[in-house]
Amino acid sequence: MGLFKKKKKPKYIEEILEFGEEIDRKSRRRENKAKQNQKVKQNANGKENGTTNQGQNQKKSLATEYCEQIMAAARNLEETKREYKIVTDYLTDIQTLENLPEDEWKKILETAQNIQNLNEARDAYLNKSKTISDAQFAQMEQLEDEMPEIIKRLQSNEAYQTTVKRDMQYLEGEREEWRYYQDSLEQEEDILRKLFYGLAGTYVLAVGVIVILGMVMKFDIMMPFVIATLIAGAVGGIMALRLQNDRMGLKKAQANINRAIVLLNKVKFKYVNVTNAVDYACEKYHVKNGYELSYIWDQYLEAVKERDKYQRTNDELEYFNDKLIRQLQKYRFYDARIWIHQVKALLDKKEMVEVKHDLLMRRKKLRSGMESQATDIRGARNEIEKLIKNRPGGNQEIKEILDSVDQICGIG
Repeated sequence: MGLFKKKKKPKYIEEILEFGEEIDRKSRRRENKAKQNQKVKQNANGKENGTTNQGQNQKKSLATEYCEQIMAAARNLEETKREYKIVTDYLTDIQTLENLPEDEWKKILETAQNIQNLNEARDAYLNKSKTISDAQFAQMEQLEDEMPEIIKRLQSNEAYQTTVKRDMQYLEGEREEWRYYQDSLEQEEDILRKLFYGLAGTYVLAVGVIVILGMVMKFDIMMPFVIATLIAGAVGGIMALRLQNDRMGLKKAQANINRAIVLLNKVKFKYVNVTNAVDYACEKYHVKNGYELSYIWDQYLEAVKERDKYQRTNDELEYFNDKLIRQLQKYRFYDARIWIHQVKALLDKKEMVEVKHDLLMRRKKLRSGMESQATDIRGARNEIEKLIKNRPGGNQEIKEILDSVDQICGIG
């Protein structure tokens, strides 16, 4: 459950290593002394002493090996003891918590609840998906003072672009309408000319017919001639008037077409300029339009608020963490700081029971391990005693070392 931390190792391991070195030094001195004695008595009992020294060296080597085993087992035993003490200290801290006065316990719970809430708020911020990229955030941060004006100008240009485009479309429609009207007048004028020529030809033909009939039938041709002339004149006058109106209409249409073209050119120039400005801004800020830029700006402002809130949350969390540590240190906790990571156990009894159960199981395993390691050390010690039992002059020296190891390791 995260309730274990390393402590400084005791000095007994270094002491055991010093004892091992002491064994080696004394063994070397005994070897040198044995060699001197061997040279003095070499001629008298060389073969017998050689056999004896070989047995003693073999026993000494085995004894040294067992001492090394004891030192390794002692290291493991001390590590286990240290872990066992840590677990026991944590269990003692839990027992202290369970025995706190009600008012003090409520204060600790209040602090723990604040820590829990702040941790959840911080985790929510860290797990929240980003609405804008880091590059967009950096750009908005760089242009933070200018961005409102940039957005306003871009949106204004877009609105003006829409207006100019609408005007341009209107002028194009008006120009085409006048062109259509002009074409219709030209067609009508052409038809009227043809009808006028047809009317003249018909009039001449009618006059000719009247004259011929008058000569043949011997009747007065004045009346028919007058009637034909009046009809032709009336129709021709109407056609002439219509042609005159068409010519005036054509002039007006051409004037309006020219006016529409001039205005359209002006509007197109404005449209090109404002479109270039809009496209440049969109490309510069990597957006499609002013609405998107405004959205990114709003998300940036929200991200800044969230970042400031996250910073305040961290500051408050640090404050309440320190407060919880101070509250627990009043009761001489072994490790008060670990509880800032275990506030759920403080707030939830089931969680605390689980923590306590895990610690108890851990301590049980450590106790079993210590007993096994102590048994190994005793076994190695007994083997050393057996090997040095018949070694001349070595019993007292090895026994002192073994007694020191027993005292350090706490076994006997």
